Amino acid sequence: MAEAGPTHDVLIIGAGPAGASAARVAAAAGLRVALVDKAAFPRDKLCGGGITGRAMGYLQGVFGPLPTDLFHNSARMRFQDGARLLCDICDMPGMVMTMRRSFDAVLRARAIAAGAADHCGARIAVMDARLGRVQLANGARLEAPVIIAADGVHSGVARALYGRAHDPARIGFALEVEVPEVGDGTTTLDMTAAPFGYAWDFPKAGGRTLGMGGVAVRNPDLLARFRGWLPAHGVNPDAVTIKGHHLPFGEVRRRPGDGNILFAGDAAGLVDPITGEGIGWAVKSGQLAAEAAIAALGAGTPQRAGTLYCAAMATVLAELGRARLLATVVYHPLVQPRFMRAVARSDHLPRRFLGLLAGEMDYADLGPRRLVGIARRMLVG
Repeated sequence: MAEAGPTHDVLIIGAGPAGASAARVAAAAGLRVALVDKAAFPRDKLCGGGITGRAMGYLQGVFGPLPTDLFHNSARMRFQDGARLLCDICDMPGMVMTMRRSFDAVLRARAIAAGAADHCGARIAVMDARLGRVQLANGARLEAPVIIAADGVHSGVARALYGRAHDPARIGFALEVEVPEVGDGTTTLDMTAAPFGYAWDFPKAGGRTLGMGGVAVRNPDLLARFRGWLPAHGVNPDAVTIKGHHLPFGEVRRRPGDGNILFAGDAAGLVDPITGEGIGWAVKSGQLAAEAAIAALGAGTPQRAGTLYCAAMATVLAELGRARLLATVVYHPLVQPRFMRAVARSDHLPRRFLGLLAGEMDYADLGPRRLVGIARRMLVG
């Protein structure tokens, strides 16, 4: 690619929640931002679409108030062990559902309105990530001293740098369908539907999203499992379109910043393996990546952006590390039946889970002693 000089200050690859958040924060600070995505928006995105209380706080902090018609409230959650009802909580706090097609389009539009240059709808033809240069399929050439890679679980930036985005033996895979039938507004989680995974039935405005996911290598029969699970939830598997996609909930990138290249959202593996939280961490990481870029560029040291970003992300990475430790216990096949019995006997554990979803507490609030205690009780039992 020919030498041309920087056209922008920050090049953001991927215009989902992480990329849109980074673009809005950086553009609002006066940086020249290029927002690139192969898709033209609005576009479909496989995702349960759950917005936790924590995620909503991050969203409002970056994007301001969002249109209320993007969200559907769900005040009731049902935990199941297959066909067995574990508990039914009718006063669930802080959880709304959204359709990613509309939701992502609004976030991207807010980033563009803040001043980010719109390069969505064009694939990258040539990339030199280290030099911050890309050439799009439409012929546009873009260059910036800092790149924020928010391009998902199959990150092209990560593949260009390291040969692959994530370890396929560690990440997850999910299947999902959307149906127009409106249920009773209850959010359902089936905690044993898949090995090292779970299934969900999320109510939306005008329909439902049903899915099943787990660690990919432990679920070679996921499609058959999902097709067998759907009829019990009122869905004929032959009458719907089943979509699939990898999910990075098993592998968090330990150093999401590498010199002048910052990884955010799914590209950094920022998905909670217990709650499935991904949108909130995507928005937060996009914000922190932009702030690191602003500071590094302001000091004239774009290569320090990665160091600044890693320092800012330490709390997020520690929180996901605690979640991964607990998930190892919760989803272990020898321990899970005991955990399910504990859930059925008391509403304490489900309400802890809901507290995490609502943003009322973090895994850090459990403390290392309590985390180890939970693991010990489940293992020794």
